Amino acid sequence: MKFICVGRNYAAHAQELGNAVPAEPLLFIKPDTARLWGDVFHLPAFANQIHFECELVVQVKAPLKNATIEQASQALHTVSLGLDFTARDVQDELKAQGLPWEKAKAFDGSALVSTAALPAKADDHFNFSLHINGTQRQSGDSRLMLTPIPALLAYASRYFTILPEDYVFTGTPAGVGALTAGDVLEGFLDGQLFFKVQVAA
Repeated sequence: MKFICVGRNYAAHAQELGNAVPAEPLLFIKPDTARLWGDVFHLPAFANQIHFECELVVQVKAPLKNATIEQASQALHTVSLGLDFTARDVQDELKAQGLPWEKAKAFDGSALVSTAALPAKADDHFNFSLHINGTQRQSGDSRLMLTPIPALLAYASRYFTILPEDYVFTGTPAGVGALTAGDVLEGFLDGQLFFKVQVAA
């Protein structure tokens, strides 16, 4: 199992961080050890600024390799909701040096995936939101993705075989920000509560 993730798939998110809107999907990988099990996220000691990024997470029902958009559409299985925790200060340092992001993106416990999921079809669209301490901080609509889900799967499959046990994080909308100990994060997908996470020191 691995996490295939895309950065800057919503124009407003790229702009809020001062990044250029990419011409093609910006991909990175998290290992299976990045999965957060349970409902408590512990702030890592090596970073001073951990950001939340709420995202739609897709799984497929058949392996994809060098897939067409049509093949990717037919392989869609479920969509769930996730959090991509990012050590933003560490990432900024790495980006300034032209170095890979793994230390900022792939650390232990940096990927939450809801246990609940919805069936997914190519013509579906999904609305989701993240609330922190009862206040909405992010709101996303899959129709606003720069690269829609089937095209994203097809593109990623050129480089990584996507297996049914893999999770594809599809990018976060605008509104990301830093977490502090004691925060409570609640994620909603199509109006239903899909996860609730407590932040601890």
